[in-house]
Amino acid sequence: MRLRFINLLYLSLVVVLLSSCSGFEKIRKSSDVNYKLTKANEFFDKKDYMHANELYKELMPVMKSTRNYEALFYKYAYTFYYLKDYVEASYYFKNFTEYFPISKDAEECEFMSAVCLYKYAPKYSLDQTNSVKALEALQSYANRYPKSTRMADANKYIEASRKKLETKQADAAKLYYNISQFKAATVAYKSVLRNYPESPNADLYQFMVMKAMYKFAKVSIPEKQDERFSNAIAAYNDLKASYPQSAYLADAEKLYAEAHNNIKKIRNEHK
Repeated sequence: MRLRFINLLYLSLVVVLLSSCSGFEKIRKSSDVNYKLTKANEFFDKKDYMHANELYKELMPVMKSTRNYEALFYKYAYTFYYLKDYVEASYYFKNFTEYFPISKDAEECEFMSAVCLYKYAPKYSLDQTNSVKALEALQSYANRYPKSTRMADANKYIEASRKKLETKQADAAKLYYNISQFKAATVAYKSVLRNYPESPNADLYQFMVMKAMYKFAKVSIPEKQDERFSNAIAAYNDLKASYPQSAYLADAEKLYAEAHNNIKKIRNEHK
């Protein structure tokens, strides 16, 4: 009895699905453009974005230059967004702003194009080309619409993108340090600090500049050590001057003392 009920339920579902597909195919094959548009909009309103997308796709070329094209283009872009196809969504939102630059929806679509790039960007440990593109698009939007009601969200996405790029760059600098490439680590940490001077980790980056310089001096040939220990001391002075409350000062002072003692020893040996 139970098996028979399951079989009947399965058959009922198949019938429903087939009739649904059959109904959609009739709509899709219809030559009545206005009918197809009405049905596409109904699918969109019902959040059936897959079917709406298919119909809009077929309608896009035939409805170009008509009075319904702008609304169609707008909704077509959003179907990609709701289907989480952020690459296509960004493309169509951006194209909307180019086709309809004076539309009441142009600002929204420029914002959504940037948001899609942000959503498509991978986690920080992977290639960040798309994060760079997202950040550029978001900053461009912020510059064009500084008084927009969407600025709070735009700034949130900008901050998140910058944080992701900062973390990626800081991790690369850390890797150089961990594999004892101290000269490269120095350059990399300086670059992070230059690109993100307002970061909460700025004092850490400055400390790591000093630490990498100190380590580089330690492994250098004797003729270069005096100069390189002096560079580490200069980096310590920058840390102390710029971040007098830094939690890294205590460790930095120990390295400063060691660097100072090494310089005295080197200079005494050359007297």
